[in-house]
Amino acid sequence: MSIQQIECSADASYLPAGLKYLTVHSSALKGRGNISCYNAGSTQQHLPIVILLHGVYGNHWVWMNLGRVHEVYEELRRNGEIGEMLLVMPEDGSYYAGSGYLPLTEGRDFDTWIMQDSLEAVIDSIDCVSKNSPIYLTGLSMGGYGALRLGAKHAQRVSGISAHSAITCLEDFRHFINEDLSIYQCANDKESDLLHWCQLNRSKLPPIRIDCGTDDVLFPSNTTLVKKLETAQIEHSFKTPPGGHEWSYWHRQIAETLRFFECIQTTS
Repeated sequence: MSIQQIECSADASYLPAGLKYLTVHSSALKGRGNISCYNAGSTQQHLPIVILLHGVYGNHWVWMNLGRVHEVYEELRRNGEIGEMLLVMPEDGSYYAGSGYLPLTEGRDFDTWIMQDSLEAVIDSIDCVSKNSPIYLTGLSMGGYGALRLGAKHAQRVSGISAHSAITCLEDFRHFINEDLSIYQCANDKESDLLHWCQLNRSKLPPIRIDCGTDDVLFPSNTTLVKKLETAQIEHSFKTPPGGHEWSYWHRQIAETLRFFECIQTTS
């Protein structure tokens, strides 16, 4: 375990209803990482954990403050379309414009930060979830890439994957960052390859959902990825609604993700 300390916003009266902040000192990050959690005050137990990963230049607060994911969640709950979930929104580790959620040779392991330290901190700090809680991964852009890669790599631990407007390979980062792609060097040459992890763990993969707007700069690379998945006979669904690489699109599509996870939850 690489967590050294957890600072928790213990007094709920200081925060919007259902919100809790964690700051975790993690040796995987070689520093601190922040996590926003929504529906943290639930009295239920073993709730599903939905991890929402942000894109480049983002942080733990963007899914709520730009994407209004908590409003989408509450509306779906009011309509009886989904059951209770804990929405967990970790930062990626604040590496350059974005870490890619990768275990990098420069010494910080953003993979372990998400799939071990963040989860352990949330389970240790929030009563409505436990080690028995199912884990779902979603994200946008770089976060979509993270959801696909981490979900496929850690397939045995993940119950469902949904990617919005996903970066599909390191080359896609050139659309968004100024740094050289060498910043994403990993010890394993296949580490960043989505198809590698899907093929390696094909027998364990959870349901996979991918969407990308037809006006998105990443639409061509998403269609290329989907063709590769089809050729490899990796089961998935692919939706192509209108829209670009923008928060208005992700605000609409996150509702589809929560419905997708609910469907998995109720049929498993």
